[in-house]
Amino acid sequence: QVQLVESGGGLVQPGGSLRLSCSASGFTFRDKAMSWVRQAPGKGLEWISYIKSNGDITSYAHSVKGRFTISRDNARNTLYLQMNSVKPEDTAVYYCTIEMGPDPRGQGTQVTVSS
Repeated sequence: QVQLVESGGGLVQPGGSLRLSCSASGFTFRDKAMSWVRQAPGKGLEWISYIKSNGDITSYAHSVKGRFTISRDNARNTLYLQMNSVKPEDTAVYYCTIEMGPDPRGQGTQVTVSS
C-alpha cells in the first residue's frame, strides 16, 4: 500500500531554514508527480508546491515562491522541500502527497516558526 513518511520539521526562528523530507513506498515513485501541502492551525489544507515525475517542472504557491524549493531523488524514492527565509505564517503541519493531492498523504511533520 502507499506509504508516505514526512520528516525534518521542528522549531525554527524567522528567517531561518529547514529541509523537509518525504520517504515514499508502495508505488512507483519515479512515475508520479508529487506535491507538498500544508495545514496551518485552524485553517484548511493549502497546496504549496508541485514537481513533475522527472523533476524538470516545478511550481509554487505565491505564498512560498522564491523562498521554498521542491526537489526529488527518484533513486532514493524521496521528495524534499527546502524552506528558506521562513516566516511565522509558515507555521503548519506539512504533508507530501501524490500528484496535486491532497490524498493520499502521510502523518505530516510539524513546522513552527517562532522566535
